[in-house]
Amino acid sequence: MITTSFLIFMLAFLAIGLLSMFKSRNTQEDYLVADKSVPAWLTGLSAVATNNSGFMFIGMIGLTYSTGLSSIWVMLGWIAGDLMASLLAVGKIHAASRSEKVHSFGGLLGHWHGNNHHHLRRLIGIMTVFFLTLYAAAQLKAGSKATQVMLDWEPSTGIIIGAIIVLIYSTAGGLRASIWTDAAQSIVMICGMAVLIVGGIQIAGGWDSAIHKLTQIEPNYLDWFPDSSVPEILLFITGWVFGGIAVIGQPHIIIRFISLDDPRHINRMRVYYYSWFTLFYSATIAVGLLSRIAFPETANFDAELALPTMAQTVMPDVFVGLVLAALFAATLSTADSLILSCSAALTRDFIQHPGKVHSLIVAKVATLVILTTAAVIALTGTQTVFALVLDAWGLLGSAFAPLIIVYSLGYRASQRLAISMVIIGIACFLAWQQLAPGGLIYSVAPGIFSGLLWFVVGRKVLDRA
Repeated sequence: MITTSFLIFMLAFLAIGLLSMFKSRNTQEDYLVADKSVPAWLTGLSAVATNNSGFMFIGMIGLTYSTGLSSIWVMLGWIAGDLMASLLAVGKIHAASRSEKVHSFGGLLGHWHGNNHHHLRRLIGIMTVFFLTLYAAAQLKAGSKATQVMLDWEPSTGIIIGAIIVLIYSTAGGLRASIWTDAAQSIVMICGMAVLIVGGIQIAGGWDSAIHKLTQIEPNYLDWFPDSSVPEILLFITGWVFGGIAVIGQPHIIIRFISLDDPRHINRMRVYYYSWFTLFYSATIAVGLLSRIAFPETANFDAELALPTMAQTVMPDVFVGLVLAALFAATLSTADSLILSCSAALTRDFIQHPGKVHSLIVAKVATLVILTTAAVIALTGTQTVFALVLDAWGLLGSAFAPLIIVYSLGYRASQRLAISMVIIGIACFLAWQQLAPGGLIYSVAPGIFSGLLWFVVGRKVLDRA
């Protein structure tokens, strides 16, 4: 029953993606940016489903299971930073993307303010392909963790099936297929979490009983703040605010804002985006806490398996299939976006053929190559999903968010300065990870700050050189 329910939902997502073929114009522009004609509700649901992926279902629930209520500051900081970045930059991003030259993230930054920064665009293309391929591998790996627990499949089976599904509807309909399936997946994701919360409360014996049992787990399990000093808590929260700000450095999410049909619909898109974002993030924390009641932590238990284990513990088989489909859908909604952003980088930032049909074929071949590479990395990698996603997200945010902030504020940067900002942001992120004691603050914070600081200093130094 679990397998049947799961496969039915997966086939439904595949069918939705394939239906997008009927609206496809068989051009590279339609394949990569959906002709920049996507309505606000689809853009909002797609962007938020892409943002909230296996990181939420696997990583965030696992973090809450292990650390307790204090994980809520990841949510509050992240959403606050995301909203700040949106208010500052999304309108400017959409305006800059109206150029006919912009069909990729590299194209956006390379042509902002009417620039023609070819070297910057190629550098961004290289980094997009490298980082997003790692990110996609993390999503495929997250999906395989669920099928491993719920269906007793080998991890490789879940990775391969996920990659095949993404390949079929991505090559069929491109970004439009990705957006359509994202919207459907976002609905299933919310439904799956709601069913888990209800089941978790029931197995705990009601809401009051659940609260009482949570207080008995550990002395600080329901504390709002980590067991740290005030400066350490402030640094902890600040790090996650910068994690949210880093959203404007994520090519796979920005490409959805580029695809929005009309700048007048940006606020409407935000309503869909942040309503779903807050609701889903809250649900992951609730499920993480309730799962600690359903089954206690043991020495060998992988906290990132809390959600699939919870589903099997509290739910009938048909609903287990629903939750598995929701989790798998979350990973695919991000994986397909990442792969298509890599395809855009390869075909628009490196290879530019004049023939429309030929360019479309190249884009689809690029999708196959990138997806295959991501699957191989997922099959051979050993890092946790939480670590993989935070590393990829932080590197992208450190590299690109400072430049988008500067451009959105109306400043210009020479090509040399822009390239140096990207490199310094990445270097600082990596250095902080290696040198900072205890990981007190998410490394994306010093990464973004260093890029902005270098803009202030570097434009004087480089302009005089």
